Amino acid sequence: MKIGLLKCGQTLPEVIEGHGDFDAMFIRLLAPYGFDFEVWDVEHMDFPASVEDADGWLLTGSKHGAYEDHAFIPPLEDFIRRAWAAAVPMVGICFGHQIIAQALGGKVVKFPGGWAVGRRTYDFDGLGEIALNAWHQDQVVELPPAARVVARNDFTEAAALRYGDTVFTLQPHPELSPEMIRIYVDVRKDMPTYPRPMMEQAAADCALPTDAARIAAEIAAHFRAAVAAEPLRSAAHG
Repeated sequence: MKIGLLKCGQTLPEVIEGHGDFDAMFIRLLAPYGFDFEVWDVEHMDFPASVEDADGWLLTGSKHGAYEDHAFIPPLEDFIRRAWAAAVPMVGICFGHQIIAQALGGKVVKFPGGWAVGRRTYDFDGLGEIALNAWHQDQVVELPPAARVVARNDFTEAAALRYGDTVFTLQPHPELSPEMIRIYVDVRKDMPTYPRPMMEQAAADCALPTDAARIAAEIAAHFRAAVAAEPLRSAAHG
């Protein structure tokens, strides 16, 4: 099974040096599941020719806001809508979560409540409490018509969404390990954007494990189930 990685941005140079960029992180996260991968750098206008060029698509994080004026955002939204219409499975992480919601009729804003930084726990339907690393201010505040919330916490009401059986998106970052979060904190701890107590707590929480492996299993199961269901959907509409 081939997963197309749509690279929507880059991580910090300090993270890339030791851990690779977002594409390398996801390939490593999903390595146990035997997928093949191809990467498209959509942030720099490198797009697949067709939504059928992979069996499923994974949209990464980005420093950009989904609502901002960047050249890659309109064609990315069009790609998302075409993939949705063709029932090609998608997974979106952080910015990917947000841009899929926006493309399919939801609303994303710079959240007035501020930032979520570091380890956070979420109530996942069917999984219970899941701990993952986060780094975001933007949030989905209005759901697309097809979306339903499948994870939440007190700060992020739409922490994970499912759209039918073909789209699964997450606001937190299963690909960011505690070691990577520590680098983020070290680089950004003195920036006035981030409250110092939040950064100190994020640094302390790097000693704690996350449930990234459980969410990797959910992502892999989502792709496999959606691809397996495609012949049934095609037969039903044939």
